[in-house]
Amino acid sequence: MPAGGGAAAVAAGLLGAAAAAAAKLALGPGGEAAGGWLTVLLRIGCVGLVLACNAVMWTVFAKALRLSSSSAAASVTTTASNFISSAILGKLLFGETWTPLWWVGLAVTLCGLMLLHTAAPRTVWLPAEKKEA
Repeated sequence: MPAGGGAAAVAAGLLGAAAAAAAKLALGPGGEAAGGWLTVLLRIGCVGLVLACNAVMWTVFAKALRLSSSSAAASVTTTASNFISSAILGKLLFGETWTPLWWVGLAVTLCGLMLLHTAAPRTVWLPAEKKEA
């Protein structure tokens, strides 16, 4: 995958994780103790952030598909980036834990990603069509 396609795929994954974190902030429990309009405004702002992140994420993902030599490579790169960044954001923002099964899933995902990006592309020979006079 060309460098531009890989960077765009990683950015799309990061934006997807940011949208998910904003959705959890907007719709999750908490903030009732503070009450008032500030809580409502912050939740509305988070919903706006979800919409904005998703719109930009789809635009960047489309760019990754266009710049990539393989749609599978762009999709897996975006998924891996989303998986890793969602876990990091979950740990930082919400105190989530990483189980051993999560580490196994991460290892398998990264191995698949490495295989996709290191495999040499195959060229297919197609016979030329004969033109009749």
